[in-house]
Amino acid sequence: MDHVDRTEIRPCRAADLPLLDRHLPTPGAPTRHADRFARQEAGTGTYLLAWRDGVPVGHGQVRWDGCAAPGVRAAVGECPEFNGLDVRAELRGQGIGTALIHAAEELTRERGGTALGLGVGHDNPRAAALYRRLGYGPVVAYTDRWSWTDPDGRTHEEADPCTFLVRDLTTPDA
Repeated sequence: MDHVDRTEIRPCRAADLPLLDRHLPTPGAPTRHADRFARQEAGTGTYLLAWRDGVPVGHGQVRWDGCAAPGVRAAVGECPEFNGLDVRAELRGQGIGTALIHAAEELTRERGGTALGLGVGHDNPRAAALYRRLGYGPVVAYTDRWSWTDPDGRTHEEADPCTFLVRDLTTPDA
């Protein structure tokens, strides 16, 4: 049986949050899963989860209002963005990330979207290669900025150089 055949992709449900926190913890950002689920509940995102044998093994979120970075918004407007893609390290290379991206593309098409974008850090050549293979092309360089709070309550500001890539969804799947 192919590994991807055992993988179920579906939107997050409230009951999934404790399992996400247990199996896909987000150190330094203990509310990240809940925040993404809240965005979904507000209708501005869809938080997709990959499951194997009842355990969450990957996730990513479609932000229907697009990337928040000003340079990206200037270049692509409110093109939906797929962000936060992550797969458990020991399962990478088995098609789970690709399945999540394809599910995000299908949801975007169902909503009438003709393109999907995503950002990739300059320090992540493996992800960049996957996105190129799936038909995503570079549009604009930008700096992804976010903050997180450590267990002692200190806030940390982060900034990563990235490239925003877009795929035209009116062409066949790569």
